[in-house]
Amino acid sequence: MASSPTLVIGTRGSPLALAQAHETQDRLVAAHGWTVEQLPLSIIKTTGDAIQDRPLSEAGGKGLFTKELDIALLDGSIDLAVHSAKDLPTTLPEGIAIAGFLPREDVRDAFISHRFKSLADLPEGAVVGSASLRRQAQIRRLRPDLQVTLLRGNVQTRLAKLERGEVDATLLAMAGLRRLGLTDHVTAVLDTQDFLPAVGQGAIAIAVRAADERVRAALQPILDAPTAQALAAERAFLTVLDGSCRTPIAGHARLIGNDLEIRGLVLRPDGSESLETVRRGAPDDAAALGRDAGSELRARMPAGFLKI
Repeated sequence: MASSPTLVIGTRGSPLALAQAHETQDRLVAAHGWTVEQLPLSIIKTTGDAIQDRPLSEAGGKGLFTKELDIALLDGSIDLAVHSAKDLPTTLPEGIAIAGFLPREDVRDAFISHRFKSLADLPEGAVVGSASLRRQAQIRRLRPDLQVTLLRGNVQTRLAKLERGEVDATLLAMAGLRRLGLTDHVTAVLDTQDFLPAVGQGAIAIAVRAADERVRAALQPILDAPTAQALAAERAFLTVLDGSCRTPIAGHARLIGNDLEIRGLVLRPDGSESLETVRRGAPDDAAALGRDAGSELRARMPAGFLKI
């Protein structure tokens, strides 16, 4: 396939997005013997990147990080789009499909503070900044005495705001910090048993034109089957719950021996109440396991449970 036409890789322009695009590029180079020049990056600014003054939940949710990349795919100006899997909406535009996922990174959240050792160590009334409703709700569930405030921006921007003392602590994904080489900022890593990650956290998703078999074939050697099985369960879980940036939902699926286990969690935005469930079964039944877990929680939720 070394003589194959150039593939143009679409990506957002944040440092983390570029790190993920370069990882995809490097894996394709290694798999096919192509040069980097044959796999140019097309940097596309999304609506989500432009909005920094309010929660994404107020501006339209997850699709804000994918819309412009979707347009570029459909008009043929790029051949594949690299996304953080947790940014993908549950329903993709007609003509676009997820080709698969790269091997998953660390799914956990990291606690970062210059003065305090852990979430439990924060004094009453300390300010924790986060843009994620999931993180905000779980912080409030564990520590209702803390002040939780909006903290938007890319990883470096959030770390700079912490450095300036705008907040006492923040939470960021370990995966992003690893990909950026910024793990020296981590104060503590949160165990998934206590703090469940976002659906798709740590996974890089690659979107393509649904009918483009040439690009799908080129991507096949770099895609990871266990990550795809886990994400099939997590995204099915999220779909049943109609999950978006507007809803505090967490979910994590992983292979345990020959089984796939998914843990799911929904919370009231203020953290005052939460519902959890677990499913375990055959990896080939990943989507069904996720749907079943989501259906159970949806049936158990009182009316208005997820409203902000």
